[in-house]
Amino acid sequence: MSTIFSKIIKKELPAHIIFEDKNFISFLDINPLTEGHSLVVPKVETDYLFDLENKYLEQILIFSKKISGAIEKSVLCNRVGLKVVGLEVPHAHVHLIPFKNEREMDFVNKRIKFSDYQLIELLKKIKGNL
Repeated sequence: MSTIFSKIIKKELPAHIIFEDKNFISFLDINPLTEGHSLVVPKVETDYLFDLENKYLEQILIFSKKISGAIEKSVLCNRVGLKVVGLEVPHAHVHLIPFKNEREMDFVNKRIKFSDYQLIELLKKIKGNL
């Protein structure tokens, strides 16, 4: 199974990568609901989050906590929410969505467009808060 996320993991496609380790990668969502909306993706190719081995399920939350803390320090929000949908790309992943109110986490909302310059500046800010 080769997905868009697999290609990002292999550096075959560009992404605004926040952080990665041997098991996970995090990058800014290309169609964000809010400023700082990011994805955490396991490097092991698994379609459904709950098909991941237990060790990866535990680790994805710990990894997400680290990334969400940096996001929370970088953008104006009340919290960073975690959302799992799993239908857009057949590769397990979680969304980290900074929000001021719960309505901002609804996927029916219009997506925000940022310039490449804005994304690079946001990425620097988030990385600086890791």
